[in-house]
Amino acid sequence: MSSFDPSTSRRTFLAASLTAAAAAAPAAQDRISLAAWSLNRSFRAGKWKNLDLPKILPEKLGINALEYVNQYFETPTIGYLRRLKRACEQNGVTSVLIMVDDEDPMAGPDKKERMEAAISHRKWVDAAHFLGCHAIRCNMRGGPQDWKQDRDLVQRAAESFGDLLNYAKGSGIKVVIENHGGSSSDPDVLMSLMKTINNPNFGLLVDLGNWNKGDDQYEAVRKTLPWAKGISVKDVPGWELEKKLRMCMDSGYHGFWGIESNARSVAAGAAADEIFEAEVKAALAIKAVLERVVLKKG
Repeated sequence: MSSFDPSTSRRTFLAASLTAAAAAAPAAQDRISLAAWSLNRSFRAGKWKNLDLPKILPEKLGINALEYVNQYFETPTIGYLRRLKRACEQNGVTSVLIMVDDEDPMAGPDKKERMEAAISHRKWVDAAHFLGCHAIRCNMRGGPQDWKQDRDLVQRAAESFGDLLNYAKGSGIKVVIENHGGSSSDPDVLMSLMKTINNPNFGLLVDLGNWNKGDDQYEAVRKTLPWAKGISVKDVPGWELEKKLRMCMDSGYHGFWGIESNARSVAAGAAADEIFEAEVKAALAIKAVLERVVLKKG
């Protein structure tokens, strides 16, 4: 079976799915979604596959919006994407975004590698469009470890992401960066990049917990919220999740609140079923906070 090739089929692919994607586009309302990464340990233990997620979410979590992880796609052919889309439709699940990893370096010092990385993201723009997502989440990686001394970092990233945004133009897919360690978890770098590109289809997936050690997480959240296209809800010891959620609400944010939980209590070597149940429990705990604070239930 041949893999999906965006370079040869993009226009046909987008045209065929335009109506469905527009119908599935999320409205500006507050909804809870699940980042598939929340179940990453049970995935690696062989408990489930990507095509199972549209059924797992409503049955086990009472959630009907899904944030995919590209590493979980067995093979992103058009036939596979049709099966995944059909599973979402049958289970009433909205496709929110695709988290794209292992397609770096979007901010690397070598221009050839950097532009290759931008091109490698294109297939995920097309897949996200077909599934009815509103965005793909990218990483901003590359350059020296001490990014504070990297004077060209923002300009290099702006070139790569600008190219990707140009490709995504007309698809309805936004390109968002998550604070995901190093320079991408420096709120000042993110602010500078947002201002440099200044494109309404470019923004941030603000991860409430993934900031660099020693940083004031509340201040980092405050600085980045003006560009939030999504919120990744993570509960980090030592910081108040409810306070961060209220900061998001006070900023005027409305949209998907993506649970990214971590079953910390599961021992290494645990059985797949045990891991899965612990991950579900951890996700439900954050869901309960979101329902109380954001959705005002109960």
